Amino acid sequence: MTSRAEGDMESGEGVSNLRSSVFKDWCGQFLSCNPWMARYVYGLMFLAANLLAWAARDYGHGPLTELERFKGCHGAKYCFGTEGVLRVSLGCFTFFIIMFLSTMGTKKLHVARDLWHSGWWSIKIILLISLTAIPFLIPSSFILLYGEIAHFGAGVFLLIQLISVISFINWLNDCCESDKYSEKCHIHVMLLAMTAYLVCIVGIILMYIWYVPEPSCLLNIFFITWTLVLLQLMTSVSLHPKVNGGFLTPGLMGLYIVFICWCAIRSEPAGDRCNRKAEASNHTDWLTIISFVIALLAMVIATFSTGIDSQCFQFRKNDSKSEDDVPYGYGFFHLVFATGAMYFAMLLIGWNTHHPMKKWTIDVGWTSTWVRVVNEWLAVCVYLWMLVAPILWKCREFGGIL
Repeated sequence: MTSRAEGDMESGEGVSNLRSSVFKDWCGQFLSCNPWMARYVYGLMFLAANLLAWAARDYGHGPLTELERFKGCHGAKYCFGTEGVLRVSLGCFTFFIIMFLSTMGTKKLHVARDLWHSGWWSIKIILLISLTAIPFLIPSSFILLYGEIAHFGAGVFLLIQLISVISFINWLNDCCESDKYSEKCHIHVMLLAMTAYLVCIVGIILMYIWYVPEPSCLLNIFFITWTLVLLQLMTSVSLHPKVNGGFLTPGLMGLYIVFICWCAIRSEPAGDRCNRKAEASNHTDWLTIISFVIALLAMVIATFSTGIDSQCFQFRKNDSKSEDDVPYGYGFFHLVFATGAMYFAMLLIGWNTHHPMKKWTIDVGWTSTWVRVVNEWLAVCVYLWMLVAPILWKCREFGGIL
């Protein structure tokens, strides 16, 4: 009995020691300036800024009204929340711009700028807190000017994200069509393409059912029908003999534009008679809160994933990488987060500095709707250009030879 008890104690101590060593190794990744682990720290810092901006918008009216510098609002009910979002966004933007300027052009590991990017967390946390607090002492006129500039920065973020998504779709298609995987992935590609088209058609039908309750909802009919036309256009161009792009990329792009169209219509104000679902969710309930949290996390994840995708913006691909090269572009990573700081501000204020936003809502308003719609059309234009551009360049080169 004694030996058995001692054995159990030893095994328990062994498990405890194992967990302790794993925890120490995990924490040591931060202390050893690991750039891969650094991404998650920046992501958490960015998430904290998002949550702080949301808290300033929904629950910061009382504390913010005590600041005399907010007199420019003239007592407007929602003005303090809007300015609170912009002030937090300005602090986050400034932090990541500083990181961008101090890390851009980093090529090798274990140099000073690499250590600054992947370490010195206590200093950077203090810096972020300080830069977040300073904008609350800046006059309202400057903050509103930043809000206008943030429209452009948020547009840059959407463009970067769009190119990243299209590049990923093209990379997936090229990988499946490569000599190494073409035979193995042939059936999988067909199934994936068929599933994508099926989901697109089902999504379009559901949008007709949900968001066209009356024949007079001409704007929603136009948005949904035009999305269907764009899906057909992308498929036709991709299947053209000179392009020969296959079914997979237009199918996946179809999923993307159908999703954007759905987001655009959902952004319509609740008072509109054609958006019955927004009217039904006019009161705050658990489903509204869950939707808000999911939307917020999705925005943070999109910023995080786009930030490490700097290769799709390189004109010259460098296949010969050495072990001491940085795993991703540090400058591009921080630039994406800087524009993402402007983007989350626009989502929380509905792309309008004078637009009233209710609690637990995000990206609501006619401005948000049209931003989404234009983003969808731009996505199709960029995708079609990426299909047609190689053919046009070849024709021009052939004409030059003649």
